[in-house]
Amino acid sequence: MENIANKKPKNILKKIALSILGVLLIIVMTFFTLDFYVVNNGKKRIITVEEAQKLENVDCILVLGASVRYNYPSKMLEDRLLQGISLYIKGVSPKMLMSGDHGNDDYDEVNIMKNYAVEKGIPSEKIFMDHAGFSTYESIYRAKEVFKVKKMVIVTQEYHLYRALYIAKKLGIEAYGVPADKREYSGQSYRDLREKVARNKDFWQVIFKPEPRYLGDSIPVSGNGNSTND
Repeated sequence: MENIANKKPKNILKKIALSILGVLLIIVMTFFTLDFYVVNNGKKRIITVEEAQKLENVDCILVLGASVRYNYPSKMLEDRLLQGISLYIKGVSPKMLMSGDHGNDDYDEVNIMKNYAVEKGIPSEKIFMDHAGFSTYESIYRAKEVFKVKKMVIVTQEYHLYRALYIAKKLGIEAYGVPADKREYSGQSYRDLREKVARNKDFWQVIFKPEPRYLGDSIPVSGNGNSTND
């Protein structure tokens, strides 16, 4: 009788352990499945500079923000800006939209981005700034709702483009992506892992479509970019 009594707790623990293992396996499989799904959908709209030049009626070139240091773009952001500027010069679109984090007075991505482009010869009135692009999802949501963008070319590094293009598609924007991978970037392994998590998060965000933290009045990119100066 004692042996039978001792076996029951062991069997229960075994079932619990197997159940937990099964749940963890499902979570891991779901994680990698959603990651693959977002990447596979996004890559279909990644194009070359030459292909971008053949597009018509592109409302703007959206350059997604990244870190800035000592009032200068990081290497990753600088490459995005150089690619966006190149696309503008080649006539892909008559307007640029710089979207990034300007949530605090002491941290400002978008003015640094615009100033960099102006120093490269892009007219100030052709450059719009989205001061509340705190995430990729918010940048693209606001591009549609605030800046009234219907068709755009997104510029960022390729690993990031998959998600940006997926979000744009699900939010109803016709978007294409041109990669800005001009060099190797330190810490990329960490970014790749973080991006997998972000793809899973945004897979659900585009289903429920929560509003960004800030929306505000409409500022169509058909107007004058200086209206976004602060």
